[in-house]
Amino acid sequence: MRGLWRYSRLLLFTAVFAFAGVSTVFAQPSSSSNYQVVETEFGATTQDESCSGEYCAKVSIGDLLAGDSVSGGSTATFGSITGTDPLLEVIIEQGESNLGDLSTETTGTKTMIIKVRSYLTDGYVLQITGDPPSYNGHTLAALTTPTASDPGTEQFGLNVVANTEPNIGADPVQIPDGETSFGEVEDDYNTPNLFKYDNGDVIARSTEASGRTDYTISIIVNISSTTPAGHYSGDFSAVIVPLF
Repeated sequence: MRGLWRYSRLLLFTAVFAFAGVSTVFAQPSSSSNYQVVETEFGATTQDESCSGEYCAKVSIGDLLAGDSVSGGSTATFGSITGTDPLLEVIIEQGESNLGDLSTETTGTKTMIIKVRSYLTDGYVLQITGDPPSYNGHTLAALTTPTASDPGTEQFGLNVVANTEPNIGADPVQIPDGETSFGEVEDDYNTPNLFKYDNGDVIARSTEASGRTDYTISIIVNISSTTPAGHYSGDFSAVIVPLF
């Protein structure tokens, strides 16, 4: 007879931004008695010079690194990069959840999307921290090496690429393209259909200042016939640390 267990329908993800002494900054206007410059752009496509009397300004048209991010009832926007100070921007979106009631014949899945952009840094590292889902003192077994999903075997793991078994996830997307965005997934989390989880692992990084990279985190949950029944839950943090 097939056993049936009740698992959490939602894994909680909390964004934690570790700036290593650097805070988010906003550009301050530069002005004279008659003129004011309120914003400068990084990555513009064309430039022209406009002059009036003793004053000239270069005008940029186009913005390669701006855009909107919409998920459910919430909207977030990557604006133009401004100022001369380092900047790190992060947006986390809920993806799709197929957890619910699990059996030894099915794999529970969940995805989330982390969007990262850095400016005037030497890149960043992206970590996921937190313990695997647990209930009443029992914690699901984390995959300590890249391993295929195996329903009927207790497993908890993730990767950051498109998979076919199960059919979840996506490869990282470079916005606007690979010429200006350089985020990469670490080897242990970069193989389709192989999953791992080790609390605090760096799962992705950029080794230089980068435009936006969209990472899709794919999570699997499997139970065994000896997994205690209960309402399992886990609380995880995405930690993004800029490098200098």
